[in-house]
Formats: sequence, C-alpha cells, structure tokens
Amino acid sequence: MTAVRQLSVTREPALWGLVGNTPLLPVQVAGHARGRLWLKAEWLNPGGSVKDRAARAILRDGIARGELPGKRLLDASSGNTGIAYAMLGAAADVRVTICLPGNASPERWALLKVYGAEVVVTDRMDGTEGAARRARELADEAPDKYFYADQYSNTANPRAHRETTGPEIWEQTGGRLTHFVAAMGTTGTMMGSGSFLKERNPAITLVGVQPDSPFHGLEGLKHLPTTAHPPALYDPAVPDKVAEIPTETADRTARWLARASGYLVGWSAGAAVAAALDVMGREPDAQVVVIGCDTGARYISEPHRWAER
Repeated sequence: MTAVRQLSVTREPALWGLVGNTPLLPVQVAGHARGRLWLKAEWLNPGGSVKDRAARAILRDGIARGELPGKRLLDASSGNTGIAYAMLGAAADVRVTICLPGNASPERWALLKVYGAEVVVTDRMDGTEGAARRARELADEAPDKYFYADQYSNTANPRAHRETTGPEIWEQTGGRLTHFVAAMGTTGTMMGSGSFLKERNPAITLVGVQPDSPFHGLEGLKHLPTTAHPPALYDPAVPDKVAEIPTETADRTARWLARASGYLVGWSAGAAVAAALDVMGREPDAQVVVIGCDTGARYISEPHRWAER
C-alpha cells in the first residue's frame, strides 16, 4: 500500500487524464435556422459529470500541499462531486468521506459506495446545507484526520473551469458564441468558465441558472437569494442574467432532449437548456453554449419524472 501511495503522489493516474475535452453537441431547435444551440457534453467525463473537473483540481491541490493522501478527503456533496472525488481518489489511493443529504438519488449513493467512499447521510430536509454543516463539524472535530475540501469555497473549483472548460468552449466555437449558460450550485462552473469567456469577448452574455424557489427538485442547485449560506465562490457581478427555472420545466426539457436528440441529461442540465431556449426565443441569431452537467442515468430511479405528461 505504501508503494502505491507514493506512486500516486509522483505520477498522476491515467484515469485523471480522461477528464475534460468533452465535445460540443448540436441541439436542433425547430424554427431557429439562424441561431445555434450547443450542449457541452460534460456527462462524457469518466465520472459522468462536470464535477470531475473541480474534483481533480481539488485533489491536485491537496496533494501539492502535502495533505493528501495522508488524510481523508472530506466534503459535502449532493452526489456528483462526491462521486468524482471517490472515483479519482480511488485511482490515487486517496480515501474519501462524503456527507450526502438523504434526498440524493439512490444511484448517487450506490456509486459512492462502489468506489469505496465512506458516506455520512444527513437529514433530507436540510439538503446540501445540512450536509455541509455536518462536514464542517467533522473537520473541526478531527483536523488531523480530514482534508476538508469545501467545494463551495475552494478556489481550485472555479480555477479548473477557467483553465479547461472556458478555453475548450472558446476553441470549439472559434469564439463565435454569443451566450454561455450554466446552472449554479457551487457556482464554480459559471465563475471560472464565464470569467474566462468574458475576458475573451466582453460582448458574450453569461446566463446563470437557478431553481425558481427554495423548494425544488433540482439536486445540487441553489436558489441563491434564499439560501442561508451562499457559496463563497459566488460573485453576483459575473453573470449578466440569472434565469429562474421551475422544476417541472427542467424535467420536461430533459425528457425532450432524450427523445428529440438522444441526449440523456439530468434535471439541472434540463434547467440550463430551458434557459437557453428562452434566450433563443428572444434572440433568433443567438449562438448559445450550455453546460450539460451530468447524465440522466443518475435519475432513472425517478420514473415519474421521465413519464410523458
């Protein structure tokens, strides 16, 4: 075990190299011959979500600081970041503890266990904020045991998107995009990618997406005006607009994508695409890139949300 741990510090696992460089996939929208909509297929990352990028950057940072793999990586997650930590950590012999709210989908809980993570389940009614509170408590109780990653305030999170996601989108579109749309939870994707794209072309419109109320079914997203603990990473000056999308609209859009394009995405990506369609409805020449946050396979245990209505 010691030999394996030393190897993981000096040479990154091959699996880590598979993160990023996801394709831009076209989405056909009836009645929009001039405008274009592209979906950044983040579900094709090895862990199935955009969170692989931030998790890899946070793991790299912990290793560079000498905290990992000696300590356990600890964080709160609604599922996707935790899965990314567990998968990438398993490849580098980094032990992982995830505080997971009880309302996370069964697929997420199962994947965490498969990758060997320790899962601390918190009250479903307290959501991600309750999970974050428990993670902070564990970190305070045993600072010598845990490296508290804290994805909501760790600057490696937006830096990962500034260094990878944003440049990929710029290159893939040849700089032609007019709008960038991303759902907001930790807000790292918007803060990092958005700031990079805005520097390349200040005319690009950045659209952040959040649920339309504090009570919603979009795991991992936050209704920022009402959250008790806004992400420390969030700068409200970065997005030009914030779209509030109802859960039902996100669900309907995710179903439409699956049946019209064959793209199986989760509810948060459905919300982001719904916001992008609103943009195209107002601006027929818009060239819009949307972050496809994760795979809809994470939510198959919710058949009522996939059923045609």
